[in-house]
Amino acid sequence: MRNVNVNSIGEYIREQREQAKISMRQLAQSAGVSNPYLSQIERGLRKPSADILQQIAKGLRISAEALYVQAGILEDRPADSGVRSALLADPQLSERQKQVLVEIYESFRRENAAGAKTGADAEADDPAELTVGSPGAEAEVLEAALAAEAEAEAEAEAEAKAKAGAKAGARPAGDAQTVPKNRPDSASD
Repeated sequence: MRNVNVNSIGEYIREQREQAKISMRQLAQSAGVSNPYLSQIERGLRKPSADILQQIAKGLRISAEALYVQAGILEDRPADSGVRSALLADPQLSERQKQVLVEIYESFRRENAAGAKTGADAEADDPAELTVGSPGAEAEVLEAALAAEAEAEAEAEAEAKAKAGAKAGARPAGDAQTVPKNRPDSASD
């Protein structure tokens, strides 16, 4: 981990706040911190915790990771193809959706990196194999992420319905016991 220059994180937060045209008072309120405390952070008098940085990032509508890197909490990652940045910057996605998409994207990158180390020759033989950075890979990642998000939402909805049904004394859907047809009866053996 690198040495933290407290001033640099404060200056970075101030720059981000000014670029977003947000007053210090507005940011303090949206981040859930006091105005004097935020002022001390921006002037380099206080070093914010990771939790406070996350709240400030949410108030600024930027990635908490960017603040963590600036504060020296995380190491700076090598540049990606822009997909990660685009996902985090998309105002039409919720924070949860952004996180799911980034996680899926990162898992694909790790999978491809592991595959490149173990079987680079085998993958080279299959030109239809998509890799990160190839045309269409970003679209495939986004489609898979959206499908995963939809599946997660459907599972959460089904779980909520099941809980609601259990509270009402009803048996959740799909919980009924069924006996397969054409199964020999074990008593007749």
